[in-house]
Amino acid sequence: MTYNIIITYNPIYDSSRTMKHRISLIPGDGIGPEIVRATLDVLKAIDEKFAVEFEIENAPAGDSTLRNGHALPESSLSIIRDSDTCLKGPVGESAKDVIVRLRQLFDLYANLRPSRSLPNVPCLKDDIDLLIVRENTEDLYKGMEFDVGDAAVALRVITRKSSERIVECAFEMASKRKRRVLAVHKSNVMKKTDGLFAGVAREVASKFDEIEFGEMYVDACAMNLIRNPQEFDVIVTTNMFGDILSDEAAQLVGGLGMASSANLGDSFALFEPVHGAAPDITGKGIANPIAMILSMKMMLEWLSVSKSDPICMQAANAVESSVRRTLVSGVRTTEIGGQNTTLEVGQAIASDIRKQN
Repeated sequence: MTYNIIITYNPIYDSSRTMKHRISLIPGDGIGPEIVRATLDVLKAIDEKFAVEFEIENAPAGDSTLRNGHALPESSLSIIRDSDTCLKGPVGESAKDVIVRLRQLFDLYANLRPSRSLPNVPCLKDDIDLLIVRENTEDLYKGMEFDVGDAAVALRVITRKSSERIVECAFEMASKRKRRVLAVHKSNVMKKTDGLFAGVAREVASKFDEIEFGEMYVDACAMNLIRNPQEFDVIVTTNMFGDILSDEAAQLVGGLGMASSANLGDSFALFEPVHGAAPDITGKGIANPIAMILSMKMMLEWLSVSKSDPICMQAANAVESSVRRTLVSGVRTTEIGGQNTTLEVGQAIASDIRKQN
């Protein structure tokens, strides 16, 4: 399935107030095209409801293009470079060659992964609202691995620069939330790498007197996410720890089908669901599109700020409200207790957006 479309604004609005946002779209593998299609239904509803213009161009990447030699073809990279932002579906076995490479190419150093209780979804607690801010470009995910005789060695790279900017990002996020930051590490064992990260976190925290700061070892954090998830606000941590903890946090609020994410740099951003391509349910029409739709909502929020377009923030708020109302109405896919298809969920959210005043 391919997408080469232009979504234009509703002509009843004053065109002088509209901004065109160029979005590169990676449909992905497996269930990717299915949840992307549901998300495009929601974008179309935004087009009809708000004075906003999106130009969306397909940028194929993943297992399907790997068959032709490259998981991330140069033609797709060119499309992504020319866009304002990228919306990405999940890819399969070639995920490392796509998303990890894109994070490093565009220096998308901040990975934001929210976990929030939503209505009519199985959640551990009904008042969970936390954000994991994960360093996104270094750590063991640098891929610096070597064979040494009959052993294998991986180098863990933690730098002052990357630690400073991810902790600063966490404090910026906390200033808009409940004003609490928790730095998670394992400096009692990894005294050099996590010791550097923890030390930098304390230095940055000293500049933000109005925000509460604490620290926790990663194993204790994993336990307390299960025991007291509602006690967390913003967690900032290194790449691998953030990857693991954010999947755990997603399970607290209904699973990976509810887990959205943003990959942010200083001038570019990419948005994607946390989950994978789920080849076992591909083509069955039962994949949950909400993580993808909420990732698109995060994209709208970023466009609003980065491109100074307040209409995008209105649209993002509309998506959030419609997701909630749709869930309350009982429209859900099977893994969260419903009986609706992927496209039915997207269409229900889109319909609710159109009905909003």
